[in-house]
Amino acid sequence: MTDEIDLRAAKRDDIGYLKSLLRENGLPVDDIPDVFDSLSVCTIDGKRVGVGGFEQYGQDALLRSVAIEEAERNKGYGKLLCEQLLAVARRKGVATMYLLTTTADEFFRQLEFKNVDRDTVPRSIQQTSEFSDLCPSTATCLKRTL
Repeated sequence: MTDEIDLRAAKRDDIGYLKSLLRENGLPVDDIPDVFDSLSVCTIDGKRVGVGGFEQYGQDALLRSVAIEEAERNKGYGKLLCEQLLAVARRKGVATMYLLTTTADEFFRQLEFKNVDRDTVPRSIQQTSEFSDLCPSTATCLKRTL
């Protein structure tokens, strides 16, 4: 495992990659054009290995679209990607990060996210397309104070 990953803002020529990787991982892609500016690409030595991002609403944010290439999993890149996204969010004034997941709740609990009732999530987060339309109501809702 390396602790050297680079996180860069997604570029327009990444859109096909973003959608493909998210689809492969069962993650929503329908709103990618609307949230494109909030997404980042994770690279190692210039090679794309994953994606992730967050939508910021004041001091609250929604972590989303976190995925690592299947061939690059179990190397710690997902954790490093999330840690970098959380650091960026903190620098931008985010105090609380929320997320929805149907498959990765244990992974995110290892990153100090805690279960939270969806009804307690700020309205700004509840009104995102991912929260209100794209993720099923059965998705686990998690929160982390930054």
